[in-house]
Amino acid sequence: MNKQLFKSIRQSTFCLLAVLIYSSSGSCQTPDQAPDKKIYHVNYLTGSLIIAGGLASDYPAIGRIKDKPNLTNDEILNLNPGLVNPLDRWALSQNTSHYLMFSKISDDVEPPLFIVLPALLGLDKKIRKDWLDILFMYAEGHVITFTFYNYSWLGPTFQNKFRPVTYYTSLPMAARTTGNNRNSAYSGHTASVAFTSFFVAKVYCDYNPDASKLLWYTAALIPPLAMGYIRVRALAHLPSDVMTGLTVGAVVGILLPQLHKFNCKGVTLGMLTIPGATGLDVCWILPSQKLL
Repeated sequence: MNKQLFKSIRQSTFCLLAVLIYSSSGSCQTPDQAPDKKIYHVNYLTGSLIIAGGLASDYPAIGRIKDKPNLTNDEILNLNPGLVNPLDRWALSQNTSHYLMFSKISDDVEPPLFIVLPALLGLDKKIRKDWLDILFMYAEGHVITFTFYNYSWLGPTFQNKFRPVTYYTSLPMAARTTGNNRNSAYSGHTASVAFTSFFVAKVYCDYNPDASKLLWYTAALIPPLAMGYIRVRALAHLPSDVMTGLTVGAVVGILLPQLHKFNCKGVTLGMLTIPGATGLDVCWILPSQKLL
């Protein structure tokens, strides 16, 4: 994940907005039609604070992650492929002649996927009438996925796992020692694509209860698996990094819409400051229930 990706997510959201506005023009209700019950409950104020807070905290994290110190000669010399687990070891014996091409492909393919996959939801009339709620949740989910990458213990802020490229003695030392090669854990590209595809599958299945969940969620696996394969071929991640990213993205893509199905009244959002950290404080006051 980098500044280019951060910019592409923002641009993709605006493009998707235009697509959904255009597609919604054919789905307006006539005056005698009774409005359907909404599937998702979206609090735009709370959601906007989450999005704004996430974006504000993500931007400085990008620089901090990218500006890690270069690998030293001793670190390079001490690398031992034999200590890598069997699942990941195959990523250390690839043909390196096209790894830069695969890296470029992963960067170029990702933004169109952010637009095309969710825009397909606009083909469904039931979903199209709630385009603003869907778009808002989609933007919120991308920010949450990106923030989790930047600040969770699994991500590069706390992990300094070496990328596969550092193990290849046939490559120039300059390509192996850059500080960005400490960011193998985990694959942010795969996580973002997984969020997108699983979000689409979850929303479609919520609006179409009779749809085959097995079929839709199996289809949702294809884009992140393809992205993960490309990132491994780019010598950017080990298979375990890809699997972690896929899991994170899939969980956010499924869980976020599910949480929005609950009408959570009494939720307040504020800033939390403790020694050494600042963050968001979410408080949910449960309604009182009378005992029978």
